[in-house]
Amino acid sequence: TPTPGTEGRIVNAPASLVAVLSLPVALWWGGTDSASGPSSDLRLYEFDCGRIEIDSPEAAGFGVKDDATDVRELFVPCYLIEHPGGRLLWDGGLPSAFAEVDGWQENEGWRFRLDRTLADQLADIGLTFDSLNLAAFSHMHFDHVGVANEIASATTLLIQRPEYDAAFGEEEVPGFDPSLYDRLQDRDWVFLEGDHDVFGDGRVRILSLPGHTPGHQALFVDLTKEGPVVLSGDLYHFRVSRKERIVPVWNTDGEATLSSMDRLEAFVQETGATLWIEHDLARYLESVPEAGYHD
Repeated sequence: TPTPGTEGRIVNAPASLVAVLSLPVALWWGGTDSASGPSSDLRLYEFDCGRIEIDSPEAAGFGVKDDATDVRELFVPCYLIEHPGGRLLWDGGLPSAFAEVDGWQENEGWRFRLDRTLADQLADIGLTFDSLNLAAFSHMHFDHVGVANEIASATTLLIQRPEYDAAFGEEEVPGFDPSLYDRLQDRDWVFLEGDHDVFGDGRVRILSLPGHTPGHQALFVDLTKEGPVVLSGDLYHFRVSRKERIVPVWNTDGEATLSSMDRLEAFVQETGATLWIEHDLARYLESVPEAGYHD
């Protein structure tokens, strides 16, 4: 059961109904291009929410041999999906506190940096955390939920039930900092049990892909001009991880990870979607659109 004080709901209604039930009261239908409401078109904003630098992917536990890739710097993204039915934050990057220190910060052989907070970057497009309706994190690791507490007052969180149980259970989950979640415990939750059509029209869909963590998930976004894309979460960290089906040593379930890889690859082939490996810095630098958003 949910932690006392939460208003969790298990999603088991038709997708079109769930989309309405899962959104807060302050919902805008049909849109504008201003901060007063979501865009009338489907847009995807991509924000630089940090960088991670490693000396050795093998020593860091990614399961990738050092000579299999020359990548040593990983991108940490946050995404905002604007849909006529509302705004969804996907992944929350590194904790904002990292931006209080200039440059790289060392932590047990890993280096992290955050040059600008997500709040600052949202302000560039006239938005605040209160402008968000929904939030969903690919998984609970600290580099994906860094702003979780900051958005707690304004958003409804979509989370796989096994992920919630792991996050608030007694067993420690590697890479998870419970303090980043503590303001969410008395907020509204929507517990997912599998895939979920966020707005009820099939254009923004959460895909259940457990293994990296118990409730790991990815996001499908059907863009009008650029075509459908899938945001991978951490199912893959490097391009070679995808090519060779490599499972990091600290995944919670290796067999489930491989099954999720199979499922995602079949989904990508079926839909014709482009897979964005979220930590792929080269992909991000190559695809930043002039308009400031993908559509």
